[in-house]
Amino acid sequence: MSVDIEKIKQQIPNLVTFTGKYIDPPSGEYVKYTGPGQLKVPDKVVIGYIEGDGIGPEVAYAAIKVANAAVEKAYGKSRQITWYEIVVGEKAEKLFGNRLPDQSIEVLRKIRVFLKAPLETPVGGGFRSINVTLRQLFDLYANIRPVKYFPGLPSPLRRPELVDLVIFRENTEDVYAGIEWPYNSPEAAKIREFLRREFGVNIRDDAGIGIKPISKFGTQRIARLALKFAIENKRRVVTVMHKGNIQKYTEGAFKEWVFEVARNEFREHVVFEDELAQYGGSVPPGKVLVNDRIADNMLQQLLTRTGEYDVILAPNLNGDYVSDEAAGLVGGLGVAPGLDVGDWGMMAEPVHGTAPKYRGKNYVNPTATILALELMFRFLGWREAAEYIMKGVETAYREGYFTGDLARQMTDEERKLRVKEVLGTQEFADKVVEIIKRL
Repeated sequence: MSVDIEKIKQQIPNLVTFTGKYIDPPSGEYVKYTGPGQLKVPDKVVIGYIEGDGIGPEVAYAAIKVANAAVEKAYGKSRQITWYEIVVGEKAEKLFGNRLPDQSIEVLRKIRVFLKAPLETPVGGGFRSINVTLRQLFDLYANIRPVKYFPGLPSPLRRPELVDLVIFRENTEDVYAGIEWPYNSPEAAKIREFLRREFGVNIRDDAGIGIKPISKFGTQRIARLALKFAIENKRRVVTVMHKGNIQKYTEGAFKEWVFEVARNEFREHVVFEDELAQYGGSVPPGKVLVNDRIADNMLQQLLTRTGEYDVILAPNLNGDYVSDEAAGLVGGLGVAPGLDVGDWGMMAEPVHGTAPKYRGKNYVNPTATILALELMFRFLGWREAAEYIMKGVETAYREGYFTGDLARQMTDEERKLRVKEVLGTQEFADKVVEIIKRL
């Protein structure tokens, strides 16, 4: 069944869609940052949204419907969101000839808090990733990805209920910084020659060149955020995932710099793995264990020793890998939310991509985008609305409502036991709205 996006938009109140020119919304105020990470959120707030490419509009408007229902349920008319469309991606290219036009950047700078549905990223060429550009443009240095099992979701694990992770992925450095040149470029030739001449490092002439920066500053600011989160939310373990046995001065340094922050700034709250012997092998009550795992070992231990892991802190590329694997343990990327956080802004987004082959088919699961707004609400301090979203989604699955992309992962026997009805993208969102209203 196809989906009529324009009809859906007309049914959503307080939606300010782009009509050719950016004009401040008729009601609502923007979130204000009074200091690094310090928010002042008005009761009538303006939150931006980028509807995205591919399946982006379908999941974006489904999530907005659920978010509106949760806010109304939690606060009545005392709090309200005006959703302000910012044009980025394929739609912007058609209108402005540029996928990230200056006009849109200026509005995003003013709004600071926004939802981004998935945007297309080319493979092997073409334009640079807008997702990466937005994170760097607004210095959204932490990508936070909760991964939690909901009863009824398909999982390859025997005990999927053990999956309750929060992944902190450094967002601005590593190979995702995008510092690279094609093998046949003058820049790559100069770098190869420089390395040969100055350091005696021989690289083939048909090799592309990429640079992997990982800084002490970038590492330690996300370390502080992850450790603070773990302590405040009474998590058990913070595990640094790295490949420092091979990449000693980038990923190895990442691990050392995280441990330095834990030791120097959070000493009264943490214990290290090599200290457990003096406590009889157990973590003392009220302490957070800080440890590390080599990246390839970490990936397999999520399968074999799932319950041992809790908060995972990783450089950019490792964080991407482990997030996708972890999502696969609880139903896939369709249920995996993300929140990009910086000192002066935040961007909610689903982890999955644009899935162009499903565009317009009303098929894919909107849970990742719905839960991205749930996480945004928590960081904005609207915890009551966040709880309604979480309960609504969890109840929908428990009562047997699934989208087709989740149902197809189940065996025939599992479908008979778990699935009451297979719903489309919009119908699943409507079911969650219905559940929120009756909670």
